[in-house]
Amino acid sequence: MSEATGAAQRRGLFRPGDRVQLADTRGRLNTIVLEVGKTFHSHRGSFGHDQLIGQPEGSVVATSEGRQYVAMRPLLADFVLSMPRGAAVVYPKDAGQIVQMADIYPGAAVIEAGAGSGALTMSLLRAVGDAGRLVSVERREDFAVIARANVESWFGGPHPAWDLRIGELAEVAAEEEAASFDRLVLDMLAPWENVEAAFHALGPGGVLIAYLATTTQLSRLVETLRADGRFTEPEAWESVVRGWHADGLAVRPEHRMIGHTGFLVRARRLADSVRAPERRRRPAPGAHDQEALQWTPEDLGLREVSDRKLRRVRRSLEAPPDAPPDAPTDAPPDAPPDA
Repeated sequence: MSEATGAAQRRGLFRPGDRVQLADTRGRLNTIVLEVGKTFHSHRGSFGHDQLIGQPEGSVVATSEGRQYVAMRPLLADFVLSMPRGAAVVYPKDAGQIVQMADIYPGAAVIEAGAGSGALTMSLLRAVGDAGRLVSVERREDFAVIARANVESWFGGPHPAWDLRIGELAEVAAEEEAASFDRLVLDMLAPWENVEAAFHALGPGGVLIAYLATTTQLSRLVETLRADGRFTEPEAWESVVRGWHADGLAVRPEHRMIGHTGFLVRARRLADSVRAPERRRRPAPGAHDQEALQWTPEDLGLREVSDRKLRRVRRSLEAPPDAPPDAPTDAPPDAPPDA
């Protein structure tokens, strides 16, 4: 496979146009975009961007008042947590689980429903590589604008494997030849409505993986897949990340941790005309009470993103490169994303 798109941007000496993350001695982060002749200002002095241009990653630069910063190119996880967003992002720990547990590999054909702000899209594009194919389907044009800007900002331009479409998953899948995709990733409010589209899109053995916010969504998708009978027994899980403070003999869990962010459900498509064998496990008493299995939109916990917020995010994306990159990052890398 050829060199990954944007790889040249993230290796070698610092150049004008590079995004650089500055970490001070207290771990606070600032992100700048290097420009010839420009100056970084802080409450503890300033330094010129020219002091970093031509230097290797990991260099230390000092302000006029002696405050030191370590300069590195940001990792994808850093970029995701600080980039402009409309919809809530898929957190890096979940994006990593999706790539690994769905076995998304270089050259794979993947269809993604719900591009959001483009966070998961970037991880999927890295996984499939330039020779793969990723079709991202987004219902909202305003979200799609933000996703495209973020993805192209990270990769330094359009990615050759990416096809972003505005519409409904069922309609986009119907336009494709049956069994065209190896993997299907669902990040949407009601994924159970697209089981038929998933079966059409995936080839035999293809993986369906869904990212869900609530237990009610998890339950309904799992039961729908079981009732459909054309997929393997669904698996459901979540991952929790807890950081540790390590300073000499003072070793303890961090006071802050990344707890629940979302649930994941995985199933695989069976061959044509094959039904899943009947489950042998005995269900728990009352587990299938029909009255309890009625969901309303309110139960699903849909949180609308205000038009005001979207206008603000789009303005930030359209701002010239010399406006606000010197501002402190909104959230440290270990902080959970906002909605």
